[in-house]
Amino acid sequence: MEKLPKIGIPVIIIVILLIVLIAKSAVTIDSGEAGVLYKTFDNGVVTNQPPLGEGFHIVAPWNKVFVYEVRQQELFEKMKVLSSNGLEIIIEASAWYEPIYKDLGNLHQSLGKDYLQRVIQPAIRSAARSVVGRYTPEQLYSSKRDAIQVEIFEETKKILEKQYVQLNVLLVRDVTLPATIKEAIERKLKQEQESLEYEFRLVTASKEAEKVIIEAQGKAESNRILSASLTDKILQDKGIDATIKLSESPNTKVIVIGSGDSGLPLILGNN
Repeated sequence: MEKLPKIGIPVIIIVILLIVLIAKSAVTIDSGEAGVLYKTFDNGVVTNQPPLGEGFHIVAPWNKVFVYEVRQQELFEKMKVLSSNGLEIIIEASAWYEPIYKDLGNLHQSLGKDYLQRVIQPAIRSAARSVVGRYTPEQLYSSKRDAIQVEIFEETKKILEKQYVQLNVLLVRDVTLPATIKEAIERKLKQEQESLEYEFRLVTASKEAEKVIIEAQGKAESNRILSASLTDKILQDKGIDATIKLSESPNTKVIVIGSGDSGLPLILGNN
């Protein structure tokens, strides 16, 4: 009976050690995450194997697991950059990015968990400065917003090509110009719009005038041709046809044959 406590104490110690060992060895990786294994006695970061996926894992207690979020993430950037003529422009942009899953070990080894501050932010800022510096404030305000969005995206992707991260989308939310420049551009655009409207009215009025002239010329030509074709013989025949139709009318009348000028019948009386 006296030996039982002595046997029980080592067992309890072993159980406790096992619990601590399992606790140190057990790693749970949540949804949307992945783990990079670091082997303390075997060349450090494991880069030649896929990262540890979601779920429960057992690793040697002397090794470490660095957990990364591998979902798409969003970065919001507000940057001050210069236009082609040296004016300060404020660009607000959102970038959607994520680490390249299969290269997570290389990312951890070369950049670490603060890869956002080390490469993504500097890449976006550098691309934005380069792209915006090609345009005037007027171009940025009116017609080139979509263009600069595409160009910043393409240049940032090129910078990040070998950095084990991928840029999915870059959206330029807003371009803010100095107030005085913005007002001047708006006045100029308004004047250009008014000028275009005035030119349109002039063109429309000119076309209407041309239409009236063409119609008048057409009518004049038609009358000339008709007048040229109306000989005395044709007029006499037309008069005879009209006389015949009148003679068939039920109204009372007196027709004197050959009494009018040019020998046309005269119609005397009615009712």
